[in-house]
Amino acid sequence: MVQQVKPETATEVIYPESDGKPMADNTKQFRWIVIIKENLEILFALRDDVFIAGDLFWYPVKGNTNIKQAPDTMVVFGRQKCDRGSYKQWEEADIPPQVVFEILSPGNRTKEMTNKLLFYQRYGVEEYYIYDPDKNELTGLVGSGNELEVIEEINGWVSPRLGVRFQLTPDTLEIFSPSGQKFLTPVEMNQLREQETQRADREFQKREQLAEKLRELSPEQLATLGINPELLE
Repeated sequence: MVQQVKPETATEVIYPESDGKPMADNTKQFRWIVIIKENLEILFALRDDVFIAGDLFWYPVKGNTNIKQAPDTMVVFGRQKCDRGSYKQWEEADIPPQVVFEILSPGNRTKEMTNKLLFYQRYGVEEYYIYDPDKNELTGLVGSGNELEVIEEINGWVSPRLGVRFQLTPDTLEIFSPSGQKFLTPVEMNQLREQETQRADREFQKREQLAEKLRELSPEQLATLGINPELLE
């Protein structure tokens, strides 16, 4: 009797989408993650080939679930803007995130940040920005060959990939889009929208008041002013 040996089936690799840890350690760190991530979403809203994510696992090596990072914010040019449970690089035309941001909290350790730097450097990140909101310190690194080198003068630096400008004031970090629009919190955005709505309402009321006064004039008076009476109907 001939016994047939069944071929072994490959074990499916599960890539976790969460490590059970919170996205941020405190409100300040979370606020900055939201500001950077959401303003970048707005900046590249019209480009379907720019994927932006916050606290999403990035797996650069197929089959190895231990090699991963979850940048506070990452930007990938050349990949579709859609939902993902994680960023598996081999499924994304082998394109790594080109820009990453990390927001420090008191819980961050030197060893942890060093490991992140080595990871980002090894797996192809072109720009790496680290902001400490407690100390109001911004560190930027940009790719040079196979290494990430520190940007000596970060104040006023313009990101080669994003086109945004970084400006440190005595109290905080300010980031400006290529058009000069400052990155805002959601609350500040809403306040601006309300101010614009109120301004538009005031302009509308002024036009209505002017039109009402013109309707009181005779056709001859309107003609003298060069106004066609039919336009006021």
